[in-house]
Amino acid sequence: MDGYHTSKLILKNLFINTALNFPDREILYADREKYTFKEFFKRVRNFAAGLEKIGVKKGDIVSVLDWDTNRYMEAYFAVPMMGAILHTVNIRYTPELIYYTMNHAEDKYVIVREDFVPILEQNKELFNFIKGWIIYKEDHSKIETTLSPFYNYDDIIKDAEYEFPDLEEDTIATIFYTSATTGMPKGVLFTHRDLVLHTLAVSSAVRAPPLNLTDKDVFMTAVPLFHVHQWGMPYAGLLGGNKYVLAGRYEVDTILELIKKEKVTFSAMVPAILYMILNSPKINEYREYLRGWKVIIGGSSLPKGLALRAKELGIITIGGYGLSETCPVLSIFSENDAAASLSEDEKFELSLSAGLPIPMAEIKIVDKNMKEVPRDGKTAGEIVARAPWVTKEYFKDAEKTAELWRGGWLHTGDLGFIDEHGYLHISDREKDVVKSGGEYIPTLVLEDAISDNERVGEVAVVAMPSDKWGERPVAFVVKKGDITEEEIKAHLQKYVDSHRIEKWWIPDKVIFVDSLPKTSTEKADKKVLREHLQTYLKSP
Repeated sequence: MDGYHTSKLILKNLFINTALNFPDREILYADREKYTFKEFFKRVRNFAAGLEKIGVKKGDIVSVLDWDTNRYMEAYFAVPMMGAILHTVNIRYTPELIYYTMNHAEDKYVIVREDFVPILEQNKELFNFIKGWIIYKEDHSKIETTLSPFYNYDDIIKDAEYEFPDLEEDTIATIFYTSATTGMPKGVLFTHRDLVLHTLAVSSAVRAPPLNLTDKDVFMTAVPLFHVHQWGMPYAGLLGGNKYVLAGRYEVDTILELIKKEKVTFSAMVPAILYMILNSPKINEYREYLRGWKVIIGGSSLPKGLALRAKELGIITIGGYGLSETCPVLSIFSENDAAASLSEDEKFELSLSAGLPIPMAEIKIVDKNMKEVPRDGKTAGEIVARAPWVTKEYFKDAEKTAELWRGGWLHTGDLGFIDEHGYLHISDREKDVVKSGGEYIPTLVLEDAISDNERVGEVAVVAMPSDKWGERPVAFVVKKGDITEEEIKAHLQKYVDSHRIEKWWIPDKVIFVDSLPKTSTEKADKKVLREHLQTYLKSP
C-alpha cells in the first residue's frame, strides 16, 4: 500500500543496520570459532531458512539445550526473527524439571548440543510431543542418536538465505522458566516489543558513567544464555557494535585467558562467578589484563568485601537489579547529579547499591497497603515496578499472574529502600528475611557486613527457629583465611558501634562450610541451607 508506513518495534528492525555499520566486528566462541558480524547475520538467515524447511512455523516453540556457544547465539536471533518462539531451557535443572518445562511450554523443535543428547535419549518416550531434534557436534563428525526425527545442524544451516517477515510488535519472541527456588518453575513470556525496548534502555544505561561503554568495548557476559536473555547483553552488544566473546562452559582458567587474549573490557555476572575468578590461584598472572575491567553484578547484591578485592586489582564493579519477570534489567548503578558531587569513597559505597532505574523503568517501595514509603534511606518495604518490557503474565498460570500484578504493579518479592539520592538498595527477599522478635533482620545487609572481612569468602545468612524470638539469624561462611566465630562477631560489633547494623542482628551461630549450595543460576541456595540447618547445627 502506498503512503505512510512506519517501522515496527521488532528484532528484525533493531538490527537492520548492524552488519552494515560494523561488518568486521567479531563474535567468538572461546578459542574455537569466530565470525564477523557480516558472516554471523548471514548464518542467522541461513539457519532460519533451514528451520523453515524442516517445518518450523510462526508461533512454534523452539528450545535450546547448550552452553554459551556461537550456535546458541544464532538461535537467539534466527528463531524469534522468523516469528517462532525461543525457549532457553535451563540446562542446570534436573532431567525431571527439563522435561517439565519443555512439556509445559509445548516445545515443538529442539536445538541440542551433543553433550545433552544422552539425557534426552534416556527419557525419549516422554518427549513424544517433539516434532524434530536439531543436533550438532563441535567436531562436525557423524551424529548417531535414537532421537527421531533428527536433523544435523550443519546440514540445516547450509540452506538458502531467508527474508525475515514483518511481524507484529506483540508477537511472542521468547519463553523461559524461573529458577524455581520455591514451587515449580513458572514460565515468563516476552514479545518483540519488550525485547527491543529493553535493549534500547540497557544500551543507554551502560553508556553512562562510571561504565562509559563505547563501541570499542569488548563484551563477555558470564551469565548463561539460558538465564533471562543473558541479561539482554547479546542484543545490546551487537546493537552497539561491540565485539562479543562467548565463554562456552564456564571455567575460570578459560575466562581469565579470554580476558587476556581478546582484551575483554566489560562483563556481567553474579557474585559467585566473580568470587571464583578473584580466588583463582592464577589471578596474579592476569593482574595487568584485569585493570580497568568493568563488571556489572546482578542476581544478588554486590558484597562489599568482594567489591574491595576487585578494586585492589583495578576492576570496576557496580551493582544492578532485575528478575526473570522483568526481562531482566530494572536498574544499574550510574552517577546522577547528586552522586557526581560525592567523594570517591562515598561513590564506592553507592556503587554497591542496585543503582538507578534505567530509562523507562519505574520503581517504588511500598508497604503492605501499597502505599509508597519515604525515600529516606532507611524505610524499607517491597519493591514494585513498571516498565514497558516486563512480563505481562506467567504462562498458563492465571492465579500466580494475579498475585504478580496485584494493585497494577509488578511485585518483585524483594525488600528494599531508596536513599535520598534516588538509589535503590536491596534488603532481602521476602521469603529469606529473618523475623526476630517481631522485627525484620535484612540478611543481605548482614551478609555484606560479614563479607567485609578479608578472611571471609562467601557468606549466606538464613533463619533458625527460636522459641524465644521466633527466628534468629545463622551465618554460613566459606573461609578465605583462618578466622573464628568469635572474630566474625567481633567484626560485626564494629558495624554496631558505627550504627550501621543493630546489635541484635549479630548471628547466634556461625557455621563454617567448604562451599555453599547454589541454585541453577549460581545464587546461594538458602532453601537447601534451611532444609539442612539442623544437621549443620549438630555437626561438631
